[in-house]
Amino acid sequence: MHIIDKYILKRYLATFSVMLLLFIPIGIVIDVSEKVNRMLQNKVPFSKIAMYYFDFTVYFANLLFPIFLFLSVIWFTSKLANNTEIIAILSSGISFTRFLSPYLIGATIISIFSLLMGFFLVPKASEGFNNFRYMYLKGNGRNNMRQTSDVFRQLDDKTYIYVGSFNQDSKTAFGFSLEKFKKDNTLDYKISVNRIKYIEKDSSYTMYGYSKRTVGVLNDKLEVLTQKDTTFTFELEDLTPTVYVAETLSLGELNKFIDKETQRGSSNINTYLVVLYKKYSIPVSAFILTIIAVAVSSMKRRGGMGMNLAIGIGLAFTFIFFDKIFGVLAEKSSIPPLLAVWIPNISFGILAIYLLNNARK
Repeated sequence: MHIIDKYILKRYLATFSVMLLLFIPIGIVIDVSEKVNRMLQNKVPFSKIAMYYFDFTVYFANLLFPIFLFLSVIWFTSKLANNTEIIAILSSGISFTRFLSPYLIGATIISIFSLLMGFFLVPKASEGFNNFRYMYLKGNGRNNMRQTSDVFRQLDDKTYIYVGSFNQDSKTAFGFSLEKFKKDNTLDYKISVNRIKYIEKDSSYTMYGYSKRTVGVLNDKLEVLTQKDTTFTFELEDLTPTVYVAETLSLGELNKFIDKETQRGSSNINTYLVVLYKKYSIPVSAFILTIIAVAVSSMKRRGGMGMNLAIGIGLAFTFIFFDKIFGVLAEKSSIPPLLAVWIPNISFGILAIYLLNNARK
């Protein structure tokens, strides 16, 4: 590796590390100032608060690392440009594409690190971060952690259930029904229950206001009971996963979870797919934002570093806006999640090519 490559790569990684060390404590201070009153009201143990802020650090460092990377590249590349170091490097016969090489090496190192974090470390941090928020910082948080009303699930190819409402504390569901279909897709039987309660002691269910209608060739058979004990192959809590469950799963677990929820006919499947696709799209954005940052800040312009940072911050917020708006659209509309997740990278990739061509001239 050329000495210039080592110099740029060292500055690249060092500035990125400083940016993380600078902004994460600021983020923690802001978060503490917003939430300290609720923590005191709920008498949250210090050990849980400390663990929450460790998870907070990992969670947001991974989420915002492309922006930190973007701003750090603009910062130190602008300093190179202001000191005419870039002019000296290019005047020595090094092409702009060659000058970009150490930046791409740095982006590769950080992307691999981010990818591994997203697969293994971030899911655990996300679980701790979200559990703390719902347990201690949100009003009625435990009930908001799960979808507790109008729950429809497909258990297998021929079995469907519906739950009108679900109380997590008492493990009781109201307005429960189960429909079983035959191989020819005609109804075999339907169970309707006013209330069903899960008994942890023996993993059974007690159903109240029970009725079962079995479809016959000529006449239907109707069974009505005030109370009936039975067992099922599922737990009610499995059918109402936490709203952020996808963020807490490793890559292998997430793929299995998505397959299972797809078979069950989950209405949240797009949300889970967005989480999966972002594990790959965020590291790729490091390369795109690095190219844009170098192209923007490598030219010495009026206003100097301040102007470059202003442009960089504007582009960074535009990227965040694109990422958030298309993520929501994927979850709430008919836009395919894969397309929605990659639109910010595609859009900024086109911008990167345009700016790179201009910088070469």
